[in-house]
Amino acid sequence: MRLKGRTALITGASQGLGAEIAAQFASEGAALMLCARDEAGVRDVAQRLSRQYGGQVEALRCDVGDPAAVDMLVAETIRRLGSIGVLVNNAGIYGPMGAIEEVDWQDWVQAININLMGTVYPCRAVIPGMKARGKGKIINLSGGGATNPLPGISAYAASKAASVRFTETLALELKPFGIDVNAVAPGALATRMMDQLLEAKPQAAGEAFLARMQKLKDNGGTPLSVGAKCCVWLASGASDGITGKLVAAQWDPYETFPAHAAELEGDIYTLRRIVPKDRGKDWGND
Repeated sequence: MRLKGRTALITGASQGLGAEIAAQFASEGAALMLCARDEAGVRDVAQRLSRQYGGQVEALRCDVGDPAAVDMLVAETIRRLGSIGVLVNNAGIYGPMGAIEEVDWQDWVQAININLMGTVYPCRAVIPGMKARGKGKIINLSGGGATNPLPGISAYAASKAASVRFTETLALELKPFGIDVNAVAPGALATRMMDQLLEAKPQAAGEAFLARMQKLKDNGGTPLSVGAKCCVWLASGASDGITGKLVAAQWDPYETFPAHAAELEGDIYTLRRIVPKDRGKDWGND
């Protein structure tokens, strides 16, 4: 029961990774507010988890790209749960797929609004309460677009990279207030979003990329539990003081991070620039 006594708001929790994060949080004793644009779906998840684990699991419809809706969500969460100790920004979409000059512009902007603004604004909304209590945990879900170019999926790639750099920046802003802010890359998930990608088959992404995604889907992808487990750890007291990191849930030994806290003050496990010497070259800057 690592999250017993903690309250958490989880976005995009009607299915897939968000629903799995909610399940693991509920199993660890957290009181939850779940939200998604799919009201029926998120209420079904909440009711199932409440029956299964017996704790308080609430649900509301919310479009995280709408600041007014987020304000209402945060206010109602505090009214029902008393506070928001943990925020998990999981809501996200791929957006339009294709060459940037050909995709629908409003669809591209909407993807940025949901993936980036829908991460930034919930953070902004919960920070005053966390500052007042002198503690808090913010977990932003990243993705492959943060660390690799994704031709044909530019809105997703740009928004996820921006979300990670926002995470690192916010972590420094909030460190004096005892609030930890981290990003999690959950691995390639065989979810509805991957199905959308494979159905769209954006030509700019390249055949090799699409073949790799199909193989991952055929093999089941990274289990949802891997990313959810990492989120539980980051939401718990075990990760206190670990902040500003981009954690690859599938690969990084995050449970050992506290033993190396001083070394993690630098750019280890962050979104950083590679110079030639980092790749063994004998040219370029030091």
